[in-house]
Amino acid sequence: MLARDFKTDVLPISNKLLRFALQILQNEEEAKDVLQDVFLKLWQKRDELGKVENLEAFAIRMIRNRCLDLIRSRRTISLELVKKNKQPEEDCTDTDYLENTELAGLVKRIIAELPDLQRTVIHLRDIEQLEYEEIAEVTELNVNAIRVNLSRARKKVRDEILKIQNYGITENRHIAAKVL
Repeated sequence: MLARDFKTDVLPISNKLLRFALQILQNEEEAKDVLQDVFLKLWQKRDELGKVENLEAFAIRMIRNRCLDLIRSRRTISLELVKKNKQPEEDCTDTDYLENTELAGLVKRIIAELPDLQRTVIHLRDIEQLEYEEIAEVTELNVNAIRVNLSRARKKVRDEILKIQNYGITENRHIAAKVL
């Protein structure tokens, strides 16, 4: 693979790879470092890339593996740091925008708390819009396992949102019942 081939085949997927690394690591600097490491490895293996059927899936798998290695090396993810980074902006005056921002932040926090496999599958399917077969190549799972993990992840996100939204309603009904 020549430098121009590398530029046309690999570099265009850099934004997708960065978003994926950021989703896993929850840290922009670490995600950029991982992306740079993966690009360096891809460049070093550029002569072997012609044998790869799906270069995008191969690169996503490399990103995933490198992110997991990094997480394993530090062994813990600070939930306080995740919560601090995902605080909604308080300067907004438009209530609809604020509600949507809060809901998006809530969904991201819930997804961040999912098990690794479910978090990876929901990100690849719902955010990166990959097909089940492409996710199977990245995760080395069969399509049925991907569907099951995706269903469980979506159900967990839905249940957590409903629990949070209904909590306020239940609390208000409980207080109203005490007053009567």
